[in-house]
Amino acid sequence: MEVSSIDKPRAAPVPVKKEAPPPRNVVQDLFYNIEEPINCLKAKVTDFDVRLTKIEQVRNFVERWHYSRNTNGVRILYVFGLYYKNVLIGAMLYGGLGMANAWKKYGQNESDVIELRRLCCIDDTPKCTESYFIGKTLRWLKKNTKHKTIVSYADTNYNHTGIIYRATNFKYEGLTAEGKVIDYNGKTYHDKSVRTKYNGKLKPFSQELKNALITGKAKYIKTFGKHIFTFKLK
Repeated sequence: MEVSSIDKPRAAPVPVKKEAPPPRNVVQDLFYNIEEPINCLKAKVTDFDVRLTKIEQVRNFVERWHYSRNTNGVRILYVFGLYYKNVLIGAMLYGGLGMANAWKKYGQNESDVIELRRLCCIDDTPKCTESYFIGKTLRWLKKNTKHKTIVSYADTNYNHTGIIYRATNFKYEGLTAEGKVIDYNGKTYHDKSVRTKYNGKLKPFSQELKNALITGKAKYIKTFGKHIFTFKLK
């Protein structure tokens, strides 16, 4: 598995001595994924490195630091990691829109529009870390893909107002309609997760969710509308 910087040639992998286990507060892949976060408050955002990576490298991080606590059901196209001294301190996922046919409001073709599906960083980062991270990924997408519009949502159910998107020149488009999510084992899932199929059959996790709803181990929760933001790449 290789992880590449979006700004400069890939740095050499961090050497790992096979005879010694990694320190208690890190898990070693190619670069460090952290169990115990480091403090970056005294760092400058320009000290951080944005790297194109894969979901396997950031999944556990997202499940810890993103408010949704999961990546299940997300159609992932691009994964970016934010690193400080080769330590993962942020992650961002772009993919297909979560709401069916929503792309038609923002593009002529489905491939024109992608969604910023997950964004999270550790707590102890300097001001403007998220906007710096988003800005770097937007410039990479503009240069290296044919997508025309980014859509993202600020979840009012968690008191999110979209300050980060406003700071990175996203356009405010209003609110989505109210909806519902599934609460299961302390995590929330989009209600379409219970209907996801492969070759005409429910995927194993979708069947698990369906059974949990029947037995009462899972439940639907009504949600308020989300703030909608868009960014034009082209």
